This record gives sequence, structure tokens and C-alpha cells, in this order.
Amino acid sequence: MKILSAEQIRQADAYTIAHEPIASIDLMERAAQRFVAAFYRHHDPKDPIAVICGTGNNGGDGLAISRILLSKGYQAQPYVVRTKEGGSADFLENLARFQQLGEVLFIAQESNIPDFKPYQTIIDALFGSGLSREVTGLYARVIGAINNSGCKVVAVDIPSGLFVDRPAAAGGIICADETVSLQLPKLSLLMPENYRYVGHWQVVDIGLDQDFIARQETAYSTIEADEVGAMLPPRPKFAHKGTFGHGQLIGGSYGKMGAITLAAGAFVRAGAGLLTTTIPASGMPIMQMCVAEAMVLPQPGKHHITAFNSVPQAGAIGLGPGLGQEKATVKAYGDFLQVNDKPLVLDADALNILSNTPALLSLLPPETIITPHPKEFDRLAGPSSSHWQRISRAREFASTWQVVIVLKGAHTAIITPQGQVMFTTTGNPGMATGGSGDVLLGIITSLRAQGLGALQAAVAGTWVHGRAGDLAAARQSMTALKAGDIIAALGDVFLEFSR
Repeated sequence: MKILSAEQIRQADAYTIAHEPIASIDLMERAAQRFVAAFYRHHDPKDPIAVICGTGNNGGDGLAISRILLSKGYQAQPYVVRTKEGGSADFLENLARFQQLGEVLFIAQESNIPDFKPYQTIIDALFGSGLSREVTGLYARVIGAINNSGCKVVAVDIPSGLFVDRPAAAGGIICADETVSLQLPKLSLLMPENYRYVGHWQVVDIGLDQDFIARQETAYSTIEADEVGAMLPPRPKFAHKGTFGHGQLIGGSYGKMGAITLAAGAFVRAGAGLLTTTIPASGMPIMQMCVAEAMVLPQPGKHHITAFNSVPQAGAIGLGPGLGQEKATVKAYGDFLQVNDKPLVLDADALNILSNTPALLSLLPPETIITPHPKEFDRLAGPSSSHWQRISRAREFASTWQVVIVLKGAHTAIITPQGQVMFTTTGNPGMATGGSGDVLLGIITSLRAQGLGALQAAVAGTWVHGRAGDLAAARQSMTALKAGDIIAALGDVFLEFSR
């Protein structure tokens, strides 16, 4: 799903109005209906609701929402914050419509700000996606009162005070528990710094012109299940294990064999036909007991890898879980990169060694996939003061080194050498546990070995990893979730696609 700028969203509204055709007031009504349909599923009609409106089109949305909620039996009281008469045409029309049913209360000065404590829920419809400056004065004080009310807060489209496509300013910003985004996700909703403002978010389709949206150029999008399903390789009737590729995983060290065994377990669950692992000699019994399907290619080191022996038939190599940074290992890694021409997926110490020896970056084959968490990426590319800056640095880094970056987080971002950024919407906080990243490396390497391109393997692998984590959390709870549970749930993810 595309993520558009504030200006592109405005243009999509205007195009829909002109070409559906539909009157702007009717498009506003449709948006309000879709918001209420989402709201209705989770909020009791017995709970009193305050709807806080501005005088622009977001405020018009709020007044339309108030009227629809009343018709469904809710106790909805709209408030309009304004310091002068007037407002947008659609706001004024919805104001007149509501006033035929009930009273609208106005907040024109600080003394008018009500005590919100009698309300169970506050719907925020002060400002929408068109906001271009920080919120100050009376509006900021109203936002402060809402944030201090103790009420549950639901934002219409985007929390008031938050910008669509740039970092938050210092002014007043609503701290929502839920955000119902109209038509498309907004880039701000995906940034870790904004979670305290956004809360849980969802998107509702308000019927903006799909052809117009499809024609818009944007660097940002979210990954959808149907896209992933189309990427996964089919399973022909007369296939054999060679059909689905041979991959290799390199990693492990004394005391850290768990990482490479988790990666191997995920690799075989993700569908590749054959797996060879290169691990220290002391780890052979562990691997062969934990992952019986994996072959082991011996290498000279007993406790740490000292030679990166590769398998000629391997179609992709995943490298890094539990690897360690012993001098002999670091040297062997550099020697390997000098001669390797196979597709790579790198994580953990394979990335940390690159951070300490940046000259090795030039040896990476094009479309190498790297899977850093934010601190690992900062070590590679330099520290970032915000996730906005980190995403910008990642786009530059991917272009400079021609790599695909899987920047891990609550909304993991896949960044291409061409500057595209695709965010996942699967996954949950229970996956913030040791070994989860090793599982991800195993899945991506498996898909790469099966013949998927670097971008496809990164996109599909990350989405599948997150979905498996969601299914595992539903069974085990986020608190009890461990990395092995993600592997165990992979079969359920693929069953969902097969249906």
C-alpha cells in the first residue's frame, strides 16, 4: 500500500471529487461513515464521548462523525475549538447539520476548555493531514487538557499536531491510544518516536480514486499479504529437493551455537530443499541433534570459524549468527569476501566486522541483503539522532553499496539501492527476544536459495517472519514468546497462503 505525502493526499481528494464525481461534502460523509464503522467495533455505545473539532475539513469530519454516532445510540458531544468565526465550507455545512439535532459547544478561550473526565473517550478531529506548522496557543492548551484527561483518545486520520511526512515539531500534539487513518497509512505513523502520539493504528478505505493513487510516485509503501503471496515459489507436483535450491549458513562459536541452529531450523521450515552449515568443529553434535535436516561442512576451527568453506552448489549464503569476532574469524571472513560471488544475507557479527573494517564493504556482491537492528546500522553508517534520519541514511547507504537493507524494528523497513522503503505491518513486541533475528536470517536465506531476488526474499521473508510471530504470540502470549515459537508457526503462515 502506497504511503503518500500530505500534498499527494490533498490531490487524491481533489481528483476523486472531480472524477468520481462526488461532492466534497459527500466524500466527507463517506469518510465519517467508514471511521464510525471502525470505531463501532471496539467502543461501547453506553460510554460518553467528546468529539473535539477544528474548523477545517478534519473538524467537518468530526461533526459528521458526531452526528452518525448519535444515530447509532452513542452519547456524543461535539466541541469546536475556534478563535474567530468561519471555517471551511464543508465544516460549516456539517455544523449546520449537527445543530439541527443537538447542541455544539464552542471553545473560544481557555476558560471554555471543559473538564473531560466525565467522558470515557475523546475523538480527536482538530487537525488533519494538511497541518503545516506547530500547534500553539488555545489549540495547544486544548490538546494538553485532552492528554491529561485520562480518557481514551481516538484520532481521526492522524493525531492533531503531528505532521504527515516530517518529524514532529515542539508544539502541542495529541497522544492517541488509537489512530484511524483515512485511505492510506501516513509515514509518521510508522516512526518509533511517534508511537506515544499514534498508539495502535489502522487504515480504513474511504474510496479515493485508486487509479490516481496508483499513478503517484512515492519512495514509501507498506507490504501487503497479497504481494507476499505472489512472491512465494510454487510447489510443482513433480518437484524434488533440488528444485527448491541449496543454501548455506555460516556461523556459530563456542557458547553461541544456539544462534546458528535457530537460523538453520528457520531455513528448512521456509521451504528450501537442501542446507549445508559451516560451523566450528565443537558445534557439530549440537547442529546434528538440533536440526537433523542440515548437513555440516567441517572447517578447521574447534571453537571459532577459521575458514569459510563454501559449497559450490549453494545458491545463497547466510552469514553471521553466533559467529564471534575472533582475529582468525575476522581474517577468514575477509578472505572469503575476496573470492565469493554468491548472493549473501548478513546479520549479527557479519555486520559488526564490517563496521570495524569498513574496507570490506566494497567486497560485498551487488544486492547483498543486510539485516541490522538500529544500533548495528548506526555502527555501520554512523549514529542517527532520530529514525527519520536513520531511514535517510539507510537510503544513502543502500545506494552507495548497492545492498538491500532490512532495518529491523516494530515496522521493519526494507530499503533498496534505488531508494524505495517498504515497511512491514506484521510482528509484535513479543518478538523482541534473543534469536528472533537469527530466525529472520534463516527465512530470508532460504527464500533467496529458492530463487527469489534479493528484494523479494527480503520483503517476503520479513513479512512471513512477522506473521509467524503474530500467530505464535496468539498461542503463547507476547510475554512467553521465544524464537523457536516463530519457527514452529511458519507452517501456519504458509497454510494461510495455500488457502
